[in-house]
Order: sequence, then C-alpha cells, then structure tokens
Amino acid sequence: MILQPPRGQLRDGNKQRFMSQPKDETIPTIDHKPHKAFFRQSGWLMIAAVTGGGLTYLVHFLAKAKSVDETQYAAFGTLLTLVMTCVPTMPLQMIFAQQTAQALAHGNDRQLSGIIRLARWWTFVVWAVGALLVVIFQKQIVAGWHLPDATGLLVTLPLILVSIWFPMFTGVLQGRQDFFWMGWAAIISGIGRFGAAAFLVLALAFGATGMMAGALIGVSAAAFVCIWRSRDLWSLPAEKFDGRKLLRQVLPLLFGFGACQFLFTADTMYAKVYFDDEHMAPYVAVGTLSRGLLWLVLPLAAVMFPKIVHASAKSQKTNLFNLVVLGTAILSIGGALGLYVTGPMLVKLVYNSTYVNEAVKLLPWYAGAMVPLALANVMVNDLLARERYGVVPWMVLLAVGYGFTLPWVLHHYPGKIEAVLQTLGVFNLALFAVCAWFAWGNKANAAPAAKPA
Repeated sequence: MILQPPRGQLRDGNKQRFMSQPKDETIPTIDHKPHKAFFRQSGWLMIAAVTGGGLTYLVHFLAKAKSVDETQYAAFGTLLTLVMTCVPTMPLQMIFAQQTAQALAHGNDRQLSGIIRLARWWTFVVWAVGALLVVIFQKQIVAGWHLPDATGLLVTLPLILVSIWFPMFTGVLQGRQDFFWMGWAAIISGIGRFGAAAFLVLALAFGATGMMAGALIGVSAAAFVCIWRSRDLWSLPAEKFDGRKLLRQVLPLLFGFGACQFLFTADTMYAKVYFDDEHMAPYVAVGTLSRGLLWLVLPLAAVMFPKIVHASAKSQKTNLFNLVVLGTAILSIGGALGLYVTGPMLVKLVYNSTYVNEAVKLLPWYAGAMVPLALANVMVNDLLARERYGVVPWMVLLAVGYGFTLPWVLHHYPGKIEAVLQTLGVFNLALFAVCAWFAWGNKANAAPAAKPA
C-alpha cells in the first residue's frame, strides 16, 4: 500500500516544485539536438521554398497567353524587378529576425513590440511619400521603362507596401524560429500568386497588370499569415527601447544585406534601359530560372541566422556555419549544373520558343553568377549574426562599384547583353572573396564585437 499525502498538500507541493523551476520561454530557440533540429527545420523550409517558388514560377507559363506578348512580359519583369530592387526585403527580414531572437533571449518582448509598431508606422509614411511621387511622375516613368500603360505601375504601388510588411513579420517568425508557419506563408504566397494571376490573365485578359495583381493578392495573403502568427508579440503593451543601441545593430544589417540584395536584383533594371523588349523577354526568363538557385539554398542560412543570434546573446557556441557553407556549395553548384543541362528545355516549355537561342547564350553566365552570391550570403548571415560588422563597409563599396561599373560596361559594349551577367559574376566573386576573408582569414575579427551595456 502506497501512502499519499493529503490532496491539499499534494497541490501545494506541486505548486512549490513548479515555482522552484525556471520559467520556460514561450518559443524555444535552442534544441537539445541542434543538428537534428537544423536539418528538420531547413528541410521543411526548402520544401516550402520549392513549392512556393514552383507555384510562383507557374505564373511565367502565362507568357504564352494571347494577352501577354513580349512587351507585356517584359513590362511584368521590369515591374517585378522594381519591387525587388526598391523594397529592402532581405535587410528588413534579417533586422526583425535579429531583434526578435535577441528580445526572446533577454526577455525584452515589450520592447520588441514597440520596435515593430514604430517600424510599421514609418514604413507606411515612407511608402506613402514614394507612392505620391510615382503617381505625379507616372507618365515619365511609363515612357522611360517602355511600359504599355500606367495600370500595372499603379497596381505595383500597393504591392510594394505589402512587400515591405511581409518580410518584417516574416523576420519576426524567423527570429522566434516559427519555421513551420514561415514555410506555409511561402506556400500560400505561391498559391495566391498563380491562382489569381491565372484567372486575371486567362479569363479577363489583363496581361502584365493581371500578373502583378496576382502577385499583390498572393503576397497580401502570406503577409496576413505572418502578421496573425506574430500578434502575441506586436500586440503587447510597448516599452521604451534604447534607440541608439538599436541603430548600432540595425544599420549594419540594413547596409550589409542591402548590398547583397542590390547585387541580386539590380541587373534587370540596368539592362532594361539599354535593351529592347525583344532582348529583355528571354533575359527575364533566364533570370527567373537562375535566381531560383538562390531561393533554393536561402533556407539553410535562414534557419542558421536566428540560432547564431540567440547563441551569441547567450554566449553559447554553435558550429552550424561550416555545415551550412558545405550544404550551400553542394546545392548551388549542383543546381547550376542541372540548370545548364535542363534550362533550355524549361525555357522552351514555359516561354515562347523564340527565347531558346538567347536563353542558351545567357543561362551559363546567369547561373554561374548566382553560385558565389549564394555562398557569400551564408557568410554574411554568420558574420552579421555574430555582430562582426567590419565586413559591411567593404560590401557597400562593392555594391556602389557595381552600380557605377555596370552602366559603364553597357555604354562601352553596346548590344552585348551577356556583359551584364559577366560584370555581375565578377562582383559576386569579389563579394565572396571579401566575406571569406572576414569569415576565415581575418583572425583579428574572430571575436564577436563587444556588446554595449
């Protein structure tokens, strides 16, 4: 016979044991088997990225519709690139991933709420000013970019706002390591993009405008998911935060990841000025395929970043970096080789058959340029997660140099569209070399930056 204490004493004992135990965090951020958790989480994000990206890529099948000729498709590519270039998607996501991971590590949830609310308000103000300027100068923009009309441009304006908020709240999910819903947001975005665009283009013959409207619907649905899933953080009563400390952390991420994004997206905007729609249509097609390589490997760095931020905040050690570099190298190089073999068939299957010859010429250059950028992106994630900001000025210098060099090359080598990608490849290799030096060769920066008290 087992004697038990009276029920009241049992309750009190359990209460005392519960109160004596440390309070668990709402969202766990370090798994007891980190490598197992890393492969599970990054594997799910890869599945989500491939699914969402595949659904998004199906939008390009609409290029064969009667309402989407070369002019319409080139306009779609230009407007889409405008969103990718003007919206600092990567910096915004990584800033909020960093701030969320640090807030959860130190228990500063209410300060995080204040940061989110402030960012949401000021991004809206900046967007509103920019949208007003676009509306005022829409005729000049339409003429300069050879757009068929201003409708697609006006549809792009709300897409830009949603595309600003989406990475902000995606970053919150990433920082708290809610990778499950982060992945579902990517899938929902792809479903919305393709479903809405297919209806608007095939049923209503809206052309490039319908494809951009589909992007607006898909991104809006995904942003709603991220905003809803993070409501327990941004709805908390806000507390004051150290603005100077925030700027010291945010500005390096803004400029560092901004430089990566500029190298990732700006080539189409430059090429559009120097080449007509006949050349730009296959260029956009090949660019869509080649950029898919980076989206394939981004989940590895996306899972790594908040783990390193959290480990750094807690003064813990982690060896994920070398594992992620190796995985990224295998996937990106293998993907580039596979794209070189299958790319011409994909172009012929999805796009107009007249694109194939130009695509075969451009595909090796475009895919090859993405490999060093993918590897550099992993190193940037690791360096900035550890607050090793010495690499940032060099990254900005490379981005500025690229911005001035590319138009010079296009001016001195007219009609050679592959020169755009050769220039991009050179600067991506330079970025990889700089990041590799700071990650492995620069022993003086091996220790994390001192954190302000």
